[in-house]
Amino acid sequence: MIQLYTADSAHRFDHGWLKGSHVFSFGDFYDPDNTAFGPMRVCNDDTIFPGRGFGAHPHSDMEIVSIVLSGRLRHEDNLGNVVETTFGGIQRMSAGTGAIHTEHNPSEDEPVRLLQLWFMPRTRGTAPSYATGRFDPAKLKGKLLPVVAAESSEEVVDIGQDMTIYLGRLDMGQELVFNQEAGRRIFIYLVEGEIVIDENTVLHPGDSVRITEISELKLVASEAALVMLIDLP
Repeated sequence: MIQLYTADSAHRFDHGWLKGSHVFSFGDFYDPDNTAFGPMRVCNDDTIFPGRGFGAHPHSDMEIVSIVLSGRLRHEDNLGNVVETTFGGIQRMSAGTGAIHTEHNPSEDEPVRLLQLWFMPRTRGTAPSYATGRFDPAKLKGKLLPVVAAESSEEVVDIGQDMTIYLGRLDMGQELVFNQEAGRRIFIYLVEGEIVIDENTVLHPGDSVRITEISELKLVASEAALVMLIDLP
């Protein structure tokens, strides 16, 4: 089954220093029928204006991934990590028993756009941890590149859940086929362009789909596109 959520169905907001959209219930936006997809709890497409950001705030028992799409994002936490990330960079915080962090745009003149994703952990009550990674943006072309997974590698950041986050950039007319084990879930978020899934579901920027009971999926770019696909339990 393919369930489409258009960009118009997301909760859009503009706080002056921060604007974007919430695909799932988040903050003051609550829909009892839209709180999760498997272990996935949050998909926020945020733009933080220059010199602004989120002050120190706590999290626990949550896997939090930030994918920077443009600009710079500065992370600081009570574990001693201070990191700036640009496009090609991934930040992952496993909050575990508790962590406090800030997220800030250090630029004086350029906004930062990021996807922030939250997932329930496979095991609760673990020690908090933080990791960063970098992938080569050129490797996104024409394929789905894993950037976060249960096990780390040179360009893949580990996460405390049985899942994989892929990014891919398709030229117009290009197609990809994604295969996964039966009984799993697929979440897709379109960042840029236009794609068609299995010949009948069209996605525009900000659209997402939640897919179950399908093990092979075909994606075709009707315009040049940047897409995120997440394989979930």
